[in-house]
Amino acid sequence: MRQAAEPEARKDGPSLRLAVPELFSFGENYRYLANASNECLYRFHEGSIYKAVPVGTQAPVVEIREDPIERGIRIRFLGDALPSPAVQAEVVRYVREWFDLDRDLAPFYRLARTDALLDRAVTAFHGLRNMGIPDLFEAISWGILGQQINLAFAYTLKRRLVERFGRRVVCEGETYWTFPTPQDIAGLSEADLSDLRMTVKKCEYLVGVAQLLADGRLSRELLLGTDDLRKVEKLLVGVRGIGPWTANYVLMRCLRMPSAFPVDDVGLHNAIKMLNGMERKPTKPEILALSAGWTGWESYATFYLWRFLY
Repeated sequence: MRQAAEPEARKDGPSLRLAVPELFSFGENYRYLANASNECLYRFHEGSIYKAVPVGTQAPVVEIREDPIERGIRIRFLGDALPSPAVQAEVVRYVREWFDLDRDLAPFYRLARTDALLDRAVTAFHGLRNMGIPDLFEAISWGILGQQINLAFAYTLKRRLVERFGRRVVCEGETYWTFPTPQDIAGLSEADLSDLRMTVKKCEYLVGVAQLLADGRLSRELLLGTDDLRKVEKLLVGVRGIGPWTANYVLMRCLRMPSAFPVDDVGLHNAIKMLNGMERKPTKPEILALSAGWTGWESYATFYLWRFLY
């Protein structure tokens, strides 16, 4: 459920201020992001997040931090010149989408208070948002890179891919990267990706997805224009390299469909095992029984339970 629109941003001198909903904690989201020690697309310093935000041919670098006086988020553009108002508006849109600021979490919190597992989660991580991946190619690629390997190695593969084929931005003495575009990858062969040390299959999958996106045969707009989650899942699973887990990951983190549910996810299994003090992982029927009351909020339930591990 999306909440009523607030003014997207207010210009206060050299920075923009974004209003945030009541059920939002910048600190919780900062801690979640900072937990990824080998992340290559943003960096952290003294409570601020620094990131190059891709906007067409531009990639303005911004500082994102909690407003120290008023409740909200501050976006400050680094460098010598402010980007155009249109680019600033796109950066605001990106940040709102990244932090899922337009989601009304009150119904989820009411649901969570009636569920033993989720009540512990919303108490421990109050104000956490499902931190998104607004770019479809990045979201699918991250899902493919993470298949059947541990999280640490997935981040290593992502860094190799980004630093080989992404855009390098130098600003105020620091280097930032943006994720490769589909056009950057679509014309490559599997051999061009082989020294990144990922499997041949993953190389093939990445190039294939890039070609679909570059040709316009697959797009975020196309998927969001399909009004049924199962239809969207079916479209994604029809793409070579995308199985049910990757499809639901993309549905959660990019397309923001709250009913997406990666029921076979190992992290979800491990979180339930830990929280319930089990000696074995729960079976799929047990997970389906546990999640019977999560209807409409499966993606947020999963994300909050993941947070106990990651």
